[in-house]
Amino acid sequence: MSVPAAPAPIPGGHSTWLEIDLGAIAANVRRLKALAGTRLMAVVKANGCGHGALTVARTAQQAGADWLAVARVEEGVALRQAGLTLPILVLGYTPPADAPAALAAALSLTVYAAALARIYNDLAAAQGRTARLHLKLDTGLGRLGLAPAELPAWLNWLPTLPAVTLEGIFTHLATADDADPAYARKQLAIFSQAVQTLSPAQRAGLLLHTANSAATLALPESRYDLVRPGLALYGLHPSASVPCPPDFQPALAWKSVVSQVRTLAAGESAGYGRAFIAERETRVAVVAVGYADGWRRLPPHGNAVLIRGQAVRVLGRECMDQCFVDVSELPAAALGDEVVLIGRQGGAQITAEDVARRWGTINYEVASGLAERVTRVYTPAPE
Repeated sequence: MSVPAAPAPIPGGHSTWLEIDLGAIAANVRRLKALAGTRLMAVVKANGCGHGALTVARTAQQAGADWLAVARVEEGVALRQAGLTLPILVLGYTPPADAPAALAAALSLTVYAAALARIYNDLAAAQGRTARLHLKLDTGLGRLGLAPAELPAWLNWLPTLPAVTLEGIFTHLATADDADPAYARKQLAIFSQAVQTLSPAQRAGLLLHTANSAATLALPESRYDLVRPGLALYGLHPSASVPCPPDFQPALAWKSVVSQVRTLAAGESAGYGRAFIAERETRVAVVAVGYADGWRRLPPHGNAVLIRGQAVRVLGRECMDQCFVDVSELPAAALGDEVVLIGRQGGAQITAEDVARRWGTINYEVASGLAERVTRVYTPAPE
């Protein structure tokens, strides 16, 4: 029996891993900030959209980001504990039980209800601190927010709370990534009308912000005092209608490895439920990635990967930790071969947007759904 050559070493010996180019993230931050011409709040919620919140936050800070944003208090506290010093806004609801930790970590909190403002005030007073608040207006997303018509009364009432300070007023756009910007512009008009009611004293020092990635790229009137990009930081396109400019760089590649190659005779099967039964002799590679890594379980033949620079289809049902790939047309495919799920290999490429189309979702869900157990391998940003 002949013994094949040993497979090429895989970085760190991992069976599935992400390669994340911090230089790309840094370049995207600088490009976004230059394009917006204003301050930039790097949105690093959901573990930095799967890229690693702490490493992304440090990279963004070094590249010139002025703020960070998270969805939940525990995300912000973790950044503080790791030494991040930029202002951090919690974009979502902060339950009263979590507010003391947020205040102790000097996180800024989103507020949109008088009851929450009172609670944060009382907790801050008890700690001898000041609660930093950003008031969210609902201009048409229909999610969290204060009705814009209530803003004048709110601003007159808020100074009665001695342990809070209002840092900003913001909203979130529902359709900034659509081909038709009409509804986004309607929301921006509502926001503009609301903040025009501020007196000069009320406006002084406040940060007004409305722009997500798509609005930052496509709607200059949305940029105000800072922009809040998320997707575009990572080189992910907000949509087909509002793509990142050509000089933006995707930061993430997702790779795995062939753990076995075997030949199935006609009538033999691979995987649970015999979802794939070979109609002819088929050469099958087992790949060390599955749905527990974030590689979604699709109907048979729904997924594809790159091996040796060629796109090959996934067979049968994805398992928790493994899947099967047809390499009948790749006679050289062997144990230890690199498998690309997202990224480039040779002259071929699979993007996060390609995967999202197959999965019937968006690129943000693909990236943010990458499991913690998938090792992140970082390429440092240039000095």
